[in-house]
Amino acid sequence: MPKSFDFQHAPGHLIRRAHQVSVALFMEETAGFGVTPVQYAILNALIDGPGEDQVTLAAKVAFDAATFGSVIGRLEARGWVRREADAADRRRKRLWVTPEGEAAAQAMRRAVTRTQQRILEPLEAGEREQFLALLAKLVSPAT
Repeated sequence: MPKSFDFQHAPGHLIRRAHQVSVALFMEETAGFGVTPVQYAILNALIDGPGEDQVTLAAKVAFDAATFGSVIGRLEARGWVRREADAADRRRKRLWVTPEGEAAAQAMRRAVTRTQQRILEPLEAGEREQFLALLAKLVSPAT
């Protein structure tokens, strides 16, 4: 019987390592923009859904709602996101990407596309499709 748990072959460890690789490649490709993967996801989600409230947007990008405000604050400080209180409920904050934020997201598109290609590079074409399908299944809510 082995003395320790074989963490190197455990799904959780491999997912964590894959995440580390993914973030490292993203940061390398987008180094000139000073943006994180979550910030990039937020910009794109707001391009697709302007005026979204913070809580709903946090769920869309799968980010912790408790710390989401500070991420939005950093995007707001850069002039990429505009935040306003909802007219019907002043506690609710609505968000819009600014023209500068949309331009930044568009400027990053090639670098992010390269990142995605590099993440999948070790896999053959058929494996890429299967891998993406399995990842989607793994993160989708149970029905």
